[in-house]
Amino acid sequence: MEKVIVNSKRKSSTYEMAGIALMAALMCILGPMSIPVGAVPITLTNLVVYLAVYLLGTKKGTTSYGIYLVLGIFGLPVFSGYSGGVAKLAGPTGGYLIGFIFMALVTGTVIKLACYHVVWSVMGMVAATFIAYAFGTGWFVVQAQCKVAYALGVCVFPFLLGDFIKIVSAAFLGPVIRRQLAKANLL
Repeated sequence: MEKVIVNSKRKSSTYEMAGIALMAALMCILGPMSIPVGAVPITLTNLVVYLAVYLLGTKKGTTSYGIYLVLGIFGLPVFSGYSGGVAKLAGPTGGYLIGFIFMALVTGTVIKLACYHVVWSVMGMVAATFIAYAFGTGWFVVQAQCKVAYALGVCVFPFLLGDFIKIVSAAFLGPVIRRQLAKANLL
């Protein structure tokens, strides 16, 4: 009996590690593909973060983002525009890279507390996105030495509709993918 428990724990942790690695890889693939629209580009990184925490949970989803972030900091070209390195983190968009950590934590926590209810999940993702905006915009103000109003016009307002579309997409894709993973006995 003990051998069965050990094997199922090993299988479970292998699936968990694979899930974390898969979501980190997806961030590494989609994160660099960006549309430059000024100082802050449009990326799909936040969409993958939403999905990661929806599918893996708060801790594992945030870990997958952490792996992506570390890979980028060490110079792999996984950040927007196929860039990487500490300079990107210290640059004008570095606040978003840090803010996504908190976005993942808040999103995952709300989704779990809401028992994966779509409306509450969307509300959690919206709140978490505003936390990422706060980090990103705050850091942009420091780096660009500009006024908050200017930073909001450059860093937030142009992205509201696109980010809301990503949030709604994650809120509807997440349950579908989660059901399929559960059906395949992968969750």
